[in-house]
Amino acid sequence: MSAQKITQGSVTISKHATSYSGYTLFAPLGGKDVWLIDMRGCVVHQWSMPYPPGLYGVLLESGNLLYAGRVNDSPLANFEGAGGALLEVDWDGNPVWKYEDKYMHHTFYRMKNGNTMIVKWVPVPDNIAAKVKGGLPGTELEGVMWADAFQEVTVEGKVAWEWLAYEHLDPEVDYICPLCQRDEWTHASACVVMPDGNILTSFSKTHTVAIIDKNTGEVRWRWGRGEIAHQNDSIVLRNGNILIFDNDVHATPYSMGFSRILEVNPKTNEMVWSYEDELRTNFYSSIMGSCQRLPNGNTLICETTTGRIFEVSPKRDIVWEFNNPFSHQSPVYGRNNYIARAYRYGPDYAGLKGNIKFRDEDEPQVKDVDASRAEQAVRRRIDGLGY
Repeated sequence: MSAQKITQGSVTISKHATSYSGYTLFAPLGGKDVWLIDMRGCVVHQWSMPYPPGLYGVLLESGNLLYAGRVNDSPLANFEGAGGALLEVDWDGNPVWKYEDKYMHHTFYRMKNGNTMIVKWVPVPDNIAAKVKGGLPGTELEGVMWADAFQEVTVEGKVAWEWLAYEHLDPEVDYICPLCQRDEWTHASACVVMPDGNILTSFSKTHTVAIIDKNTGEVRWRWGRGEIAHQNDSIVLRNGNILIFDNDVHATPYSMGFSRILEVNPKTNEMVWSYEDELRTNFYSSIMGSCQRLPNGNTLICETTTGRIFEVSPKRDIVWEFNNPFSHQSPVYGRNNYIARAYRYGPDYAGLKGNIKFRDEDEPQVKDVDASRAEQAVRRRIDGLGY
């Protein structure tokens, strides 16, 4: 059966008048395929990669796919987000560029100068690790605590710049969640090079989103302690605000898990917009997840552990929803339909020109799809089990 037929019926909500039309890219965990689907959920393109994702890919303006792969012999393979290979392939899957480092994890960012910012694990010196507060005592990995390094890698594969978390963070201020192990101090899950050259990141283990001054290495802005918990994806919006996927794991005020999307003004630390489901537990991912502000003001959300990608309006209405029909066996998560991140590209995106011809008939017509919330919740759980 073709992939296009498999995805038919996977779009459970589609409100043509209010959604942002385009193509959605995702890479199911455990598999080796990257899929590009239209608004009906039909596959319009596919890349077959040599590695499963660690954790996702993005479509560059050149039309090439930049993809993080998970290698089998990573020394920290049991850490969430382990990767090891960064691959760039063209539209037809032909290799263009490759960079390997078995300690890479979670995320990357292609810079305007052609270089790539990566995130990797590095061991924390014992004298500094001993001062780091928080975490469960004695849970270092064979006595070692790991933290993050950001490295700017050139096209030739040379490291042009490096930032080490343990040199700039405060062991007392940037303390580990008390319910987590001490094998990792920071667990960076976001990396965005901002227009001014500084770096936005998300340190999940310390419940902190931060901006790093690229010139001095200092942490220019910290936010999140007491407001968010084990957050993941964070991006910079055109208005300068920060959009955050707050997983809300180990959040002290609540015993019932639910996730949120938050827009924060870094100048005032004010939360200016948020999304959570009316029935809070209907939107929850304990790990990973992504958020993307679309050109029409809507927000695309990837709820990892249900395999759900959905789009919400500024008024928090769900205007489009897709449930991943692809299930894979993962050595870390078992059989699942997880998606770490998803991205929507409009028909005018440079990376699509010459590759896809956008047509009005590609769009759903007046007959919109809108399954009930209860039906969707049941369907997501069944799909996630692979039935």
